[in-house]
Amino acid sequence: MVYLLTAAGRKSVADKYRDSLLNDVVPFWLRHGVDDEYGGIITGLDRDGTVIDTDKGMWQQGRWLWLLAELCNTVEARDEWLRTALRTADFIERFGFDQSDGRMWFQVTREGRPLRKRRYAFSESFAAIGFGELAQATGDRRYAELAQRCFHAFVSHVPPPKFTDERPARSLGMPMITIATAQDLRDSISLECANAWIDRSVEIICRDHRKPDIRCVMETVGLDGKIIDHFDGRTLNPGHAIEAAWFLMLDGRYRNDTVLQKTGCEMLDWMWERGWDREHGGLLYFVDVDGHPVQEYWHDMKFWWPQCELMLAALLAFELTGDAKYAGWHAKAHDWFFEHFADREHGEFFGYLHRDGTLSSTLKGNLWKGPFHIPRMLLWSWQWLTSDGHPQSSCTVPSRNP
Repeated sequence: MVYLLTAAGRKSVADKYRDSLLNDVVPFWLRHGVDDEYGGIITGLDRDGTVIDTDKGMWQQGRWLWLLAELCNTVEARDEWLRTALRTADFIERFGFDQSDGRMWFQVTREGRPLRKRRYAFSESFAAIGFGELAQATGDRRYAELAQRCFHAFVSHVPPPKFTDERPARSLGMPMITIATAQDLRDSISLECANAWIDRSVEIICRDHRKPDIRCVMETVGLDGKIIDHFDGRTLNPGHAIEAAWFLMLDGRYRNDTVLQKTGCEMLDWMWERGWDREHGGLLYFVDVDGHPVQEYWHDMKFWWPQCELMLAALLAFELTGDAKYAGWHAKAHDWFFEHFADREHGEFFGYLHRDGTLSSTLKGNLWKGPFHIPRMLLWSWQWLTSDGHPQSSCTVPSRNP
């Protein structure tokens, strides 16, 4: 069924997203992931929620904070969500920052002792959106200041080069995440510089990463925007490019900019053609721009998050254009995701499948998979499809250290 073309289909799929979010995904993480002893969330979970690793990723702490506060802001201000958000924020504040240089850690122990950082400052970007939503949920200006501090630390960080000066390169991730972070902070705390950062990042993507002549969005390019004819330079990540595509569409809708909307739709078109697996269904993880074999051995696996980004992009493209092809793409991605990733025994969704859709790992979470891409897809798809996703209510804000 192509759900988006009928009122009944839209209601059916919107109800499925709402129910999956509120009655499955969020309860699963509240039940199994919340660390009542030390605060924050543990994401190293097996399929039934059994904790198999207690290390905590700061990416996931910020994303969990964002989800809980976003739910309070757009669905219902439930005390359980807000209390858990405040405890997560407290964990990030106490243990997320290296006091020697102000940078955020990537990985800490359960108790918060630091383990490692990464080249990029994405911990800062996810903390920024989390603090921003919490500022909106609580009215506490201090969280808004923390959000701005994390955002500026993110955009001002210059990561050390992955390669030597012999082959300098830039990746899609930095401008893409800058757009998403600025969009969220524009909404939550009215970040004054948000549009300027979005404009700058859109320009980089359109100038350097979009390749209309070959109908492609490059993941990695030289500093001059040229394709690097080596394994890393030729490797495409369709899910990443499609995520960037709907960020552009979303900003085009916000600004009523039809050119930007069209640009995002074109990016989706190109990467659907390159990434959708016509034999087995689902979105491939990596492909080569020239059709050569890909170096990464997991290139043809199906990961959870690219499917989520494809569903959001196809839905938004249909909402903007009314083109039935996007409704068809959405239906294919929706059906494949729920048929293959859903765990009908223990709830939530698996993260890692083989190319044919069979299970590769029973993990429900780790340092990379946590409560973000799936609940964001469910929440925003539901909200885009129906106005019923935005009831507001009030609650008493609990103390900072419940």
